[in-house]
Amino acid sequence: MDRKDVFEYVKKQYGTVPEYLWKESPESAVLRHKNGKWYAVLMQVKKSKLELEGEGTVDIINVKCEPDMVGVLIETYGFLPGYHMNKEHWITMLMDGTVSEAKILDFLDMSYDLIDRS
Repeated sequence: MDRKDVFEYVKKQYGTVPEYLWKESPESAVLRHKNGKWYAVLMQVKKSKLELEGEGTVDIINVKCEPDMVGVLIETYGFLPGYHMNKEHWITMLMDGTVSEAKILDFLDMSYDLIDRS
């Protein structure tokens, strides 16, 4: 699953369009809930910043998560503590094929619902 697929999904599911907020990171996009809060952030990050092996960059998606799930999830390859986010409430998923499309969409939906309650 790539960012284009995510953007198509959230447009259909929630009527959300990506917002590009940072000049220094033009590929980074925020997905905003109808209440104005972010429910996902898509970024391209150097692998070394995530302590991943190899050179180059990787696309990631940050989503809000139930705090009691975070510890278990980050033990699973492809899931990391929220990059540049509150690590108690956010997780990062690799978008390089490591995490399945179904899981990415499930966690995206969960994030949207959690933001609705906050």
